[in-house]
Amino acid sequence: MTESARSEIRAALRQLLPILFAAVPFGMLYGAIAVGAGLTLWQTLGFSATVYAGASQLAALQLIGLGAPVWSVLLTVFALNFRHVLYSASIGRHLTRFSATQKAAAFFLLVDPMFGAAEARASGQKLTKTFYFAYGLVLYFGWIAATLVGAVFGALIDDPRALGFDFILPVYFLTLLMTFRFRSLFYPVALASAVVSILVYLTIGPPWHVTIGGFAGILCAAIVKPAARLAGEGADG
Repeated sequence: MTESARSEIRAALRQLLPILFAAVPFGMLYGAIAVGAGLTLWQTLGFSATVYAGASQLAALQLIGLGAPVWSVLLTVFALNFRHVLYSASIGRHLTRFSATQKAAAFFLLVDPMFGAAEARASGQKLTKTFYFAYGLVLYFGWIAATLVGAVFGALIDDPRALGFDFILPVYFLTLLMTFRFRSLFYPVALASAVVSILVYLTIGPPWHVTIGGFAGILCAAIVKPAARLAGEGADG
């Protein structure tokens, strides 16, 4: 392994370490809830290994526990995960050196923290395969390991909320969001997305507030940036 590759791996792990502090307890929480909901150990691990989307896994478990029909579970998971279509469109611009197989693997590993780390890396330098897969694979297997620990020892936790585990997901998403705070239009886009998400949550209800809120942010960026450019050209004229 070259020194350049080792450097990329070290950079990936340095960025990943703080995320693991949030992802590992969240994965343990999922494992504990899944086994408590009646899934076997192998079903719980298989869910994490194939779906690999914490919020969707917990939402699906909740709906299954309520006896919701299969179409309702699938629709909820689709709505929660639709943001990954947007992630793929953005990250795809930086994967020009990836083969078709490598792109497929990269998109499978493209969860929220992977997206944030890859975009941040690409904004300052080239996004390498070594960096991407070092970050993505360690996070992936860390999630499965956390699921296993939670599934095995989850019965020892009587009330996860008493330990604040239910607050892990909001803090995790907020941390991810704030990594982009120095980008132009961050605050108007974030505000537009937040306002629309809250309105949709209060009117239509979850999980549509996630997807529609994301589209509101994209629409805001698409409108404000051309308007700002035109205003600048008008001032120059």
